[in-house]
Order: sequence, then structure tokens, then C-alpha cells
Amino acid sequence: MTPVVVADPAALAEAAARWTAERIGRAVGERDACYLALAGGETPTGCYRRLAQPPYDSQLPWSRVFITWSDERRVPLDDPASNYAMARAALLDHVPVPADQVFPLTEENLPALGRVPKDPAGLPRFDVIHLGMGEDGHTASLFPRNSALKERRAIVRAVDDAPKPPPHRLTLTLPALNAARAVLIMVSGAAKREALARVLRRDLALPASHVQPADGELEFIVDQAAFGR
Repeated sequence: MTPVVVADPAALAEAAARWTAERIGRAVGERDACYLALAGGETPTGCYRRLAQPPYDSQLPWSRVFITWSDERRVPLDDPASNYAMARAALLDHVPVPADQVFPLTEENLPALGRVPKDPAGLPRFDVIHLGMGEDGHTASLFPRNSALKERRAIVRAVDDAPKPPPHRLTLTLPALNAARAVLIMVSGAAKREALARVLRRDLALPASHVQPADGELEFIVDQAAFGR
């Protein structure tokens, strides 16, 4: 894999927002809707803050965007640890996505994933999935050696032993991630340099190495500190 390498977190936010805006526009233009799964974490937050600013806040077809999350911490939605709460503060409170088109990733909302168009295998065909990556190479809430990595049928799995708090989470599975039309992995910071290098050469000991859409695109946008060359 050859990533897009940018100077710093601000440039990463800019590049990720532009990449996302292009694919939202393409999806709505071709299929009249965009099904988008947002990520948690500090690096994606910068992208969402940028999407909440001109020109994206007013020029993107937000009324045709349907939003869920690639993973979520099993905490109240207003908890500071909630990925939903982060995305609401950074993005959703500032753009006109209809409230009934936003589906937090909770047990109660899992039936709402049935609204996402399916591929021939019956998997949800998200137009765009955002992911971050941890220092251990985890992505979404798919951690090294966790049994959720072996899931081949379900599109969402509960994780009750995440090695970083909070331990209880929900995550899209690899089959769901790899059915997407486009996946963006955002990586920032020198602490992730070793893991990123291993993922880019497809070291299968790291969960992020298993993300490879079967019939879609995979993009890494990383900053210079993470890339390190």
C-alpha cells in the first residue's frame, strides 16, 4: 500500500475532508444517497471539524446522507467517551443531516443497519467507512487476537474485553468493512509509526492489515510523523 502522506494533523484533516466530500458527492450523484460510517478517536475528529466548515457545511448534499459508526463504546450517548457524542459536537450539530438519518451504533439501533443497501452476499454496502488506527494496529474495535477478528457472518460484534477503556464496545466486523465501496484509514502521530509500517506491508498480525474492500477502494491518509520517511 502507498499512503497519501501530508505534513501534519491539520493537513490530514483537510485531505480527509476533501476525500470524504468527493465520495459523498459521487454516491449521491450516482445513487441518490450516501451511507457513511464515522469513526471515533482524535484523528477523525479533525476531519469532522473540517467538514463542518465552509465549503462543505453548506455545499454537500447532507439531506441525502445516512450516518452510523464503524464502532462505538457501550456508554451513554452523551458520555464524553462516546463516538456519537464526539461526532455530534464536531460535525452533526453543524450540518443539516436529518435526525432520522443518523443511527448511533447501539444494540437498539442494529435493525437500522438493514436500511443500508446490500451487496450480492447480503452484506451492507456502505459508500464510505472511516477508520482510525491504534498503536497496536487495531482498527474500529477490532483488536489483536480478539475473537471478533474471526467473525465471518455477523456485521456487528460485541467486544467485552477491549484492552483499552472502556472495555465494552460494538464494532463493524471485517466482512462489513470489506464490503464497502470506499474505506479511509486516518493515522497521525509518531507513536503509530511502527504499526503503520507493518500494516502497509500487510502484516496480518495487526487487525488493520485485514481491511481490504473486495470491490472498492482503500485509502490511507497519514501525517509525516506517522509515516516517518
